[in-house]
Amino acid sequence: MDRTILHCDLNNFYASVEQKAHPEYDGMPLAVCGDPEARHGIVLAKNMLAKAAGVATGEAIWISRKKCPGIVFVPPHYDEYVRYSKQVFDIYTEFTDRVESFGLDECWLDVTGSLKLFGCDGKALADRIRETVKARTGLTISAGVSFTKVLAKLGSDLKKPDATVVLNREHYMDVIGDMPPSELIMIGGSTSKKLELLGIRTIRALAAADRTMLKEHFGVIADKLSDAARGIENDEVRLYYDKRVPKSVSHGTTTPRDMTTEEDVRIVVYALAELVAMRLRRYGLSAEGVGLSLREAATLKHKSAQCTLSSPTSDAATIAEKALALLPKLHSFPQPLRAVSVAATRLSDDSVTQLSLFDSSEEEKNLEKSIDDIRGKYGYKAVKRGLMLKNDLANGLHEEDDFLPFKR
Repeated sequence: MDRTILHCDLNNFYASVEQKAHPEYDGMPLAVCGDPEARHGIVLAKNMLAKAAGVATGEAIWISRKKCPGIVFVPPHYDEYVRYSKQVFDIYTEFTDRVESFGLDECWLDVTGSLKLFGCDGKALADRIRETVKARTGLTISAGVSFTKVLAKLGSDLKKPDATVVLNREHYMDVIGDMPPSELIMIGGSTSKKLELLGIRTIRALAAADRTMLKEHFGVIADKLSDAARGIENDEVRLYYDKRVPKSVSHGTTTPRDMTTEEDVRIVVYALAELVAMRLRRYGLSAEGVGLSLREAATLKHKSAQCTLSSPTSDAATIAEKALALLPKLHSFPQPLRAVSVAATRLSDDSVTQLSLFDSSEEEKNLEKSIDDIRGKYGYKAVKRGLMLKNDLANGLHEEDDFLPFKR
């Protein structure tokens, strides 16, 4: 029997939350933007009126203003986005325990086992969820109803805002068959171009394509591409309260001015490592690998490297020093750098970490926990390392730097 899977997507989430906070902007195009002075001056989200004027997520503020002279720009308020997201996800769990997050504003729900309980079909249940979210939060969602996660996601994209679209097994190809393969969640720009070179320009053509030929060009992902188009998928919607270990944790930033010395990079890397380590400890994780990524100021060229650690860690200083050791392999000054990112990789659950017989870092761990507690109560900037007071490069960093709606 086919599963009944919903994909629920909060419409223009950041902008919708800001619109609720600023009713005076009702009927006006609105965009949520970063701080231009910190060189984060890009559009993070926009409402439907701004979208209709051509404003795009990720573009510079001046470009948006040129497209839409009457647009209102507001700064982001991440704590409010988290609060509303939790409220909406709590509503989802009233209908099923299989709720798999895809960011703050999107998720899949497997409601196969809930249909008899609520006495309705998938569309009716999706409509009931939409009305419940609207009544309790004032926000709207678009829902896709289908028998696979990929098709449910595509369904939620087909009609916005505040709508439900059903893609059932009998008729889904009639609805999406002529769409380009890039409409499927797993197919990015590079894969789409390769498919086009093979003459595969529609989802219907991808479903009909020979699997052997696809494997010759796409290797191990060929079956997933074909299965997605054919509506064949065994990927389950995860239980909401399952603890999942991510593959990596990272933080990056574009600095308010270019980094022109190793000391500049050192300050920013330590600040980023603090954020990475804080998240590792919050999730109960340790890292066995560290990565460093850089972006040059002149060419915007991206470089990255990784290394492994002798033992798992969630210590900020260890992560920072290992990342800095990669710097000479990637860059030499005086060429300036515009952006830097630090990643913790090869993650494992702290509760099953093998401790070294020579480990004497218990005091450091207790200190870090105390710092985490202080920051949890008073904010990330309540405690700083001394080296971060030397200049302004790390002043713009905050724990919410990952709240980009286009990170996927």
